Amino acid sequence: MKSDIKKIILKKIKQYETIVIARHIGPDPDAICSQLALRDFIKENYPKKKVYAVGSGVAKFKKYGQLDKVDNKTLKNVLLITLDVPNFYRVDGIEDLKFKEIIKIDHHPFEEKFGIIEWIDEESCSTCQMITKMVLKSNLELSRNVASNLFCGIVSDSDRFLLSYTSVETFEIVTKLLQRTKIPFHELYDKLYERPIEEIRFHGYIASNLNITENGFASIIIDDEILKKYNVDSSTPSNMINDFNYIKEIKVWTFVTYDEKNNLYKVNIRSKGPVINEIASKYNGGGHKFASGVRTSNKEDIDNLFKDLDLECKKFKE
Repeated sequence: MKSDIKKIILKKIKQYETIVIARHIGPDPDAICSQLALRDFIKENYPKKKVYAVGSGVAKFKKYGQLDKVDNKTLKNVLLITLDVPNFYRVDGIEDLKFKEIIKIDHHPFEEKFGIIEWIDEESCSTCQMITKMVLKSNLELSRNVASNLFCGIVSDSDRFLLSYTSVETFEIVTKLLQRTKIPFHELYDKLYERPIEEIRFHGYIASNLNITENGFASIIIDDEILKKYNVDSSTPSNMINDFNYIKEIKVWTFVTYDEKNNLYKVNIRSKGPVINEIASKYNGGGHKFASGVRTSNKEDIDNLFKDLDLECKKFKE
């Protein structure tokens, strides 16, 4: 009989006194919420354990909770748990950390094995869905604070249950979460989607300046000057990209932000049919079939990526 990976992970968590929880660079709500929810779930059930959620913070995500500032060099006999990241080089906040074992929990297609225990579920709409399955499986306490973050991560990564990754299981798990904790989920939608007026105006800028080819490929490159003009940060475009899912003329769309200080292009790609993760992998990126990303310092990579995506749209139409 095959062992239950969730029970194995919970048993391993119980064994360690020091646990570091990390996720990918440039986090989205699913990454942040799964990280904070798992940290708080462990701390609330094992108060004597030292549990840290690490990585660079994002100001707009402080509403979900605070990350930990810790000197990794001082930690010993560490269990490292990575969330929402398929490759090790994209794990954020673990510099100088000497860990004893790694557990990987991720819902992206497999790219690289780096954990002694790896739980990968491509059918899951989010990492928060996976964490929710695990905590519901346990006999441990589940607070409303933890449940609220798990709910926010699931809703965000499924785009309010609209994306194709949403399944019957997603609804079943959310139902169990709500029944057990009675969290005020209507209020959590305000927490997720309330925006300052600058972001609404910036949204209009993107819509007005998208370049759309005859094949249905849409793109925009946003530099620091534009971000400053609308008083938004570099993570804002990536949090808006799903808003463009229902434009008739578009099959694939990509938002690129250029970080002048670090000479880095951050690319978010979405699709309504053409498979894009294989193309993204050509440029050291990756992700899901219909939701992927790339980071590169080479402008030529961006030009070639756009050509490849446009060609993929053409093939899809034909």
